[in-house]
Amino acid sequence: MTTPISFLSDFGHNDEFVGVVHGVIARIAPSIRVIDITHGIEHGDIHGGAMALTRAVQYMPDGVFLAVVDPGVGSDRRAVAVRTPVGYFVGPDNGVLAPAVAMVGGADLAVSLEDDRFRLPGKGLTFAGRDIFGPAAAVLASEQADILDLGPTIETESLTPFLIPLSEPTGEGSIHGTVLWIDTFGNIQFNISPEDLGQVDVSEGEDVSVSFEMQEFRISWSTTYGDVEEGEPVIHVDSYGQIALAVRGGRADEDFALSVGDSVVLGRTGGGKPIPLQITR
Repeated sequence: MTTPISFLSDFGHNDEFVGVVHGVIARIAPSIRVIDITHGIEHGDIHGGAMALTRAVQYMPDGVFLAVVDPGVGSDRRAVAVRTPVGYFVGPDNGVLAPAVAMVGGADLAVSLEDDRFRLPGKGLTFAGRDIFGPAAAVLASEQADILDLGPTIETESLTPFLIPLSEPTGEGSIHGTVLWIDTFGNIQFNISPEDLGQVDVSEGEDVSVSFEMQEFRISWSTTYGDVEEGEPVIHVDSYGQIALAVRGGRADEDFALSVGDSVVLGRTGGGKPIPLQITR
């Protein structure tokens, strides 16, 4: 029985790279369906690729997950295939696969993609998506090869981890968190859940204190963008169940000087230590 390939990369669409990988898969396994998750990951952004794959995997059909965000291409980083309860993950062993693999139940088998029978004889070492990962995904999805045919087994514990930061209560009526993701609309997602805010007695319908870099913003926690006026910020639960900051009709990443990885503190208004610069939106 064949299974689909869900494909994510940082290739973009200006060059032929995505189409070439599709072509390689089609030549090896013409009946396999390829689902493009995204190819808009910033070049070499392992964090962005890992987060996008983790967000998407729960909505993808079981099968093969091909993720190519590979700033170490051509180096001694391993190319791997990993078996999980929902299928196989194929990509570089640089952490891009790790959070999604953990989300679906972990790996019980991993191999290093070293068998030349399942590689294209590329003229260089810089297009592993075409020469190594695409062929491996194709033969796994079409059952032309078993994962053990692709190369020697490696310890699953040796796979490169990728740690998603956890939010932490401050003990002062607030939660210390991190910016996980900024989407194409400029919405800012935190690693803070509604339950986290509930633990510090902040509920939907109330104002939330959002603090970072010596600034504090008092922002309404509402259900939808339409609950606030045009151009006003809003705290809401996003489509992945996380607390996010948006601006109705605008971009939160332009109105608030936050980037992926930045620290934030969310909590009760008026809670916590005084902040020298107080800004209320």
